[in-house]
Amino acid sequence: MYSTQRSRLTACLIATTFLALSSGGALAQAGGAMPPPAVGVIQLQARPVPVVNELPGRIAATRTAEVRARVSGILQERVFQQGSRVKQGDVLFRIEPRLFRVRIDSAEASLQKAKAIQANARQQLERQKTLMDRNVTSGVAYDEAVANLAQADADVGLAEAALAEARINLDYTEVRAPITGIIGGALVTEGALVTAEGASALALIQQVDPVYADFTQSAQELLALKRAVEQKTLASPAPGEARVELVMDDGTVYGQPGRLLFASASVAPTTGQVTLRAEFPNPKGDLLPGMYVRVRLEQGVRQAGVTVPQRAVVRTAAGEAQVYVLGDDNTAQARNLTLGRSIGQDWVVEAGLDGSERIVVDGVQKVQAGGKVAPEPWKSASTEPTTTSATSKAVE
Repeated sequence: MYSTQRSRLTACLIATTFLALSSGGALAQAGGAMPPPAVGVIQLQARPVPVVNELPGRIAATRTAEVRARVSGILQERVFQQGSRVKQGDVLFRIEPRLFRVRIDSAEASLQKAKAIQANARQQLERQKTLMDRNVTSGVAYDEAVANLAQADADVGLAEAALAEARINLDYTEVRAPITGIIGGALVTEGALVTAEGASALALIQQVDPVYADFTQSAQELLALKRAVEQKTLASPAPGEARVELVMDDGTVYGQPGRLLFASASVAPTTGQVTLRAEFPNPKGDLLPGMYVRVRLEQGVRQAGVTVPQRAVVRTAAGEAQVYVLGDDNTAQARNLTLGRSIGQDWVVEAGLDGSERIVVDGVQKVQAGGKVAPEPWKSASTEPTTTSATSKAVE
């Protein structure tokens, strides 16, 4: 029994000693300084940053042609399928041709008659020449034979022209597509009387590959960009190298880039806007005339631009943008920024950074202004800094 009580006493002493040691360690740790928080940091670097504006616009067909009758007659047949793609020269409608075939026959008969008269006039002239050589006829008869042959030649020319016109009119009874494109619905039906001078078209064809994107921009913005280029603040993109993209109504970017064609030389007096036009390939027909789009247009390059990841930016209670900049001793200081547009996952910095700083990207919620941090290199999911990848992609 004595042995059992002694064993219990020994166990209690051991437990008391362990608790005392544990409490002492915890108190020692609590009394010491907390280690600085680990944060993800990137080194900024100034680089060329494109100045891209996103402007509203609409898609327009590159060519629009009205299909019209060139001769009058009864519409006999519609050949095309409405809403389909047609090629230049395809037959679309047929007009009753029998009357035009009869006119060809009449013109051919008139030509044969004129040629017969011409042959007779030529024979008469040859006869008069023979008689003149023998001094049997007078000069008046010879001159009359010359005039008759000249008139017969003219009549043959008129008959040939009438025959050519009759053949052209017969060919016009097949109404053909003037351009290649998408044809809409037929505006007339079989059995209708169509006239060459009619005000209404038979159908409408639109060429939609490529297509135009017509968009507008404030004249003041264009003037500001021009002044920035003149002051060397911005570099103008080389001719033909300005990148143009389409942003669809659902926010997706159209797969093929376009090219800028021109900017209007005048300003709309009611809106103060300048109209610009770009051309985009449309092999699949995804872009339809009248579709609303937004056009991203590169209008300059800031040679020493600075971008920061969007996740590095915090907002003050007043709504001001800030980032934490690290000093040489890894002390974080808040820096107010003026932000511009976004490029991918980055913000373009208009003022506040010169591109030589280190900033905190990951773990900004653990940083206190004036406190030290433990910096670690931060990389995006693509193993490249976001500022580098986004800017490079925009400049390409």
